[in-house]
Amino acid sequence: MREYFDILSACPLFQGIDRQELGAALGCLRARVSPLARGEAALREGDPANYVGIVLTGRLQILRTDFFGNRSILAHLVPGELFGESFACAGVKEAPVTVAATEASQVMLIDCLRITHPCGSQCPFHQQMILNLLRIVAAKNLVFHQKIEVTSKRTTREKLMAYLTLQAKGQGSLEFDIPYDRQELADYLEVDRSGLSAEIGKLRRQGVIEADRSRFKLCGPFAP
Repeated sequence: MREYFDILSACPLFQGIDRQELGAALGCLRARVSPLARGEAALREGDPANYVGIVLTGRLQILRTDFFGNRSILAHLVPGELFGESFACAGVKEAPVTVAATEASQVMLIDCLRITHPCGSQCPFHQQMILNLLRIVAAKNLVFHQKIEVTSKRTTREKLMAYLTLQAKGQGSLEFDIPYDRQELADYLEVDRSGLSAEIGKLRRQGVIEADRSRFKLCGPFAP
């Protein structure tokens, strides 16, 4: 486990926990590491929602598929980020989403009850982890609120510009990279890929944006 201590020390779940205590904490939590091949799921829709997952290496996506098989990307995960915590804390019996690796990855899985129910040894880090988990769930709700804010726009153009504006604000620059290719961006925005590509082309010709694969730059005012 020690090879992951740098990532775990920066993980919000372990904020306020001394690095020297981290090994003991992981042992008490019975944390386990699971490797994932590209496309493999760490959590599938319908699986028991008992575990909190932490991305150690690689990249993952949180996906939702509707009744007709249409895929929507809810979030993109990088090392140090969590998944499954909201469902586990809420006591949801079955996960409503799939979390899958977009490249070879490793994740750490922790039974949520090992976090929220202090052990008989009264380990001092449990209370801190419960507080951290509460903060993480609250912050994640804000992220999904942003997703709703974007996808609730009426047109593909408005959805795209709402997303790009949020990315620029979050990264503090008019020029930035996004974590999605064109198909993934279409899935995130819940729009047709061809329609998305057409809108990107129009916005480029109008001088509103510059776009090169996953790199974008906001150049001018946007009119719906």
